[in-house]
Amino acid sequence: MRRRSLLLAAVPAGLVTLAGCGDNSSSSSKASASPSASASVPPPKIVDGPLPAITAGTKFDEKPTVAKGTGDPSKNLAVKTVIAGSGKTVAENDFIQANYLGQIWSTAKVFDQSYDRTPLLMQLAAGSIIDGWRYGLAGKKVGSRVLMAVPPTWGYGSSGNSQAGIKGTDTLVFVVDILNSFNSKSSSTGKVVAQSDPALPKVGTNTDGKAPSIDIPKVDPPKTLVSNYVLEGDGAEVQSTQTVLCQFKGEVWDSGKVFEQTYESGRLAQFSVQQMQQVVKGLAQGITGKKVGSRIVVVTPPDLAYGNNPPSGGVVKKGSTLVFTVDILAAM
Repeated sequence: MRRRSLLLAAVPAGLVTLAGCGDNSSSSSKASASPSASASVPPPKIVDGPLPAITAGTKFDEKPTVAKGTGDPSKNLAVKTVIAGSGKTVAENDFIQANYLGQIWSTAKVFDQSYDRTPLLMQLAAGSIIDGWRYGLAGKKVGSRVLMAVPPTWGYGSSGNSQAGIKGTDTLVFVVDILNSFNSKSSSTGKVVAQSDPALPKVGTNTDGKAPSIDIPKVDPPKTLVSNYVLEGDGAEVQSTQTVLCQFKGEVWDSGKVFEQTYESGRLAQFSVQQMQQVVKGLAQGITGKKVGSRIVVVTPPDLAYGNNPPSGGVVKKGSTLVFTVDILAAM
């Protein structure tokens, strides 16, 4: 089983709220639990040291070795850009994909790292991640390596984290390699794939973060699941055990009405593929096996959608076939 990052809240991010569909609504999931750090603390003063040296693994995205801290750490948040990237600037509330290593200042004991697993995908938002990351990484660019020393106030507070062997007095040292970032204006940017079947919806190929059009033909919908590329990315294929970060829009085949979307809502959707199996099975199956960085169109017949039990009060009716366009931004 893939080990969960100690940085994240103990409860996984919630599902996209597809069960609460309404006419032209725009909603998505948000991280649903508080971190183990203090729920409300003042912003830190950010200083440039002291910080221990990185003694090995000094290249970007290479697993680092970090020396033990010497002397007393700062009571402020110490942050240094060790390698300056040239990508997008990360802002608070953005999602980032990063590799990281965390250790205790006084002992150099590594309590968590992702380099031997998969990169972490998380939101730089209150309640989603420890505050030291939220404040220390905002303003940094994708492609950067950042070294931080996080005092307890902006880490795990006076209670520490017994699971990781962190005491309430421990300052934590992190090396973070920022691989990518995403926000509500993000789109897939893959290669355009021809949409030549007149019996299937045609989806727009714009990559400006705005909702792509869905042109549904005036014919009977397919009776089996359809999942095709609109823009084909070059990332790894999504596995059924992963969590995905995406933009999406859903329409009803018969009426063409939008029942839910994230585009232009100021939010992204994050959900577990396995959990989505319990909500809209066809969407989960349609995403599985598709490449990260792609836009896909998924046509879900009633038996793989809501069947005869649609959400009450919405535009999805009994026996509705649903059409989704999904920008698969990242997977973890």
